[in-house]
Amino acid sequence: MPRNDQVSRQWYLLRQLESPRGTTLQELVAALPDDFPKNPRTIRRDLEALEAAGFPITTDHVNGQTRWKLMEGFRHIPALAFSPTELMSLIFSRNLLKPLEGTEIQASLNSALNKAAAALPAQGHEYVREMQQMFSVGLGPHKSYRQHKETIDRISQAISQAKTAQIRYFSASRNITTRREVDPYRLWYAAGGLYLIAHCHLRKDVRMFAVERIRSIALTNHPYQLPLGFDIESYVQDALMVMRGRRVEVELLFSKAAAAWAKDKVWHPSQDTSLLKDGRLKMKLKVADTTELVGWILSFGSQVRVVRPDGLRERVKQEAQKISRP
Repeated sequence: MPRNDQVSRQWYLLRQLESPRGTTLQELVAALPDDFPKNPRTIRRDLEALEAAGFPITTDHVNGQTRWKLMEGFRHIPALAFSPTELMSLIFSRNLLKPLEGTEIQASLNSALNKAAAALPAQGHEYVREMQQMFSVGLGPHKSYRQHKETIDRISQAISQAKTAQIRYFSASRNITTRREVDPYRLWYAAGGLYLIAHCHLRKDVRMFAVERIRSIALTNHPYQLPLGFDIESYVQDALMVMRGRRVEVELLFSKAAAAWAKDKVWHPSQDTSLLKDGRLKMKLKVADTTELVGWILSFGSQVRVVRPDGLRERVKQEAQKISRP
């Protein structure tokens, strides 16, 4: 049997052993996913292997049944109230913080994870290493924020203190830098980038600012209040990735070849998909009408067709023609 299968199975067993009441052999067998062997002998060998690795497993005899569980002091780390598998999961997720490397946010989170790691017994670290042989984090394209540490720190201060900030911001679309006063509401990480959602006094509206384009930031002594009823999640819900705009209802038709993988991804919370009898996929979305949407559709090449709206179909056509020009 591959070592990875054994590690995964034993991870499931550890989750069950963390229960204060313990678990029987039959319950352990039943708790395993269907793709794992449901053999009591195998489970017994796993329990012996966990004990040999240093996990303090105890047994109680209740009503003629033997119940296995982790020793009381081991099930929860008193200072953190985390179970061993919760701690191992936290430590294992460290790579998710890579885009924020070099910033105070990443440093603080990394410090917290180091404290969690210090509370974990040696055998727990061994299991984290085993899990890393099975599962890796691929972040895809993302921006680096190491050089923007001071900017992020000041934004965080402004948000926590609810203070207006003065910024110099470079607009990529207009190629100019302007001075603005903003009320910072939230730092938002999406599509490999970090954005400041804030009320802009110049535009008199809530806007999104790419952190790497903030040339300077200074806090003022002017407090602000988040508008009653304003919801960050509602503000960004129409964006396919990052860009906001007028909401449109989009209907796309994917070829049979593209349908096989397009249907398995959640591209947007509003999406509604249906597989046609001929194998093609119909997808409906309610998203912001932006250049981001056009680029996303073009990423499927000839394997997708815009059914509606007509204006979007025409813009995709025009952009495709520009790409093919010599």
